[in-house]
Amino acid sequence: MQLTNEDLLKLHRDMILVRLFESRISEVFKTGAVPGFIHLGVGQEACMAGVSHVTKDGDAMGATHREHGVLLCRGSDPNKVMAEIYGKSTGYCKGKGGSMHVCDMKRGSLGNNAILGPGQSIINGYAFAFKMRKNDNIAITIFGDGAANRGDFHEGMNLAALWNLPTIYVLFDNGYALSMPKDKQQTVKNLSVRAAGYGIPGVTADGNDILAVIDAMSEAARRARAGEGPSFIELKTYRWQGHFEGDPRINQPKEEVAEQMKNNDPIKRFEKTLFDKGILDEAKKEAVWAGMKAIVDKAQKFAEESPAPDIKEIYTDVYFDEGRAM
Repeated sequence: MQLTNEDLLKLHRDMILVRLFESRISEVFKTGAVPGFIHLGVGQEACMAGVSHVTKDGDAMGATHREHGVLLCRGSDPNKVMAEIYGKSTGYCKGKGGSMHVCDMKRGSLGNNAILGPGQSIINGYAFAFKMRKNDNIAITIFGDGAANRGDFHEGMNLAALWNLPTIYVLFDNGYALSMPKDKQQTVKNLSVRAAGYGIPGVTADGNDILAVIDAMSEAARRARAGEGPSFIELKTYRWQGHFEGDPRINQPKEEVAEQMKNNDPIKRFEKTLFDKGILDEAKKEAVWAGMKAIVDKAQKFAEESPAPDIKEIYTDVYFDEGRAM
């Protein structure tokens, strides 16, 4: 995919917005202002921004509970995303989805299935619909290295291959499933080799290099839109936070985290590329960070000032059996 200077600058803005947005959620969660469990993808911004960049209107993307950023990168309103995480009525799901289930259906951002793994089967329904309609839309499912061990993942990829569906399986390989290090979960270094068992392409790329992410995703998207079937993309990345906010992180060494934050920060790596190309300078960089911070400040204020859902709305917009509701 050919990227213009404006494309590169947008990717930079997207990554910073995601970083600041999720970091702010971490801060406010500690105050008790945000309900429920919170799972963050701080450190995985290149994956979120890069994967989103290859999508277009009409495409479907299902992520995990760790990818609030894909909504932001696909154009969802930060105010409404933040309000949903706060559980407020002005959120995309009127406060009923929260952090784990926030979605923007108008943009094809499907949110998360609560049991990680089934999303890799569910996504094929969208891909099958696109194929039957004979359009060139694609369906993308994002999951982690732990979910890649579930039967749903294998069943879903087998079906996508068998029916030649425009599905892209995208693994954000951050090295841990909950608190379980990858080398204690799997015997292979690169999980993309599993694609060979289904006769589809499998690619491993540096998930902290946004240009490498886009290169891998662009070819997979081209294949899917051209009717050439599914692909499996593994993006090697690292999450700076625990599995959830408050996670004691027993098996994630502090030294390892510090090393990743210092030497493998996807934003700093991309900023160096932009500086080297002469597209970015220190003043412009500071202006972008300040501008994205203002967006996050506004979103937090909007969420805090928004009303909570009315108790009378408890059964609206959801399926329930009226006969058993009492």
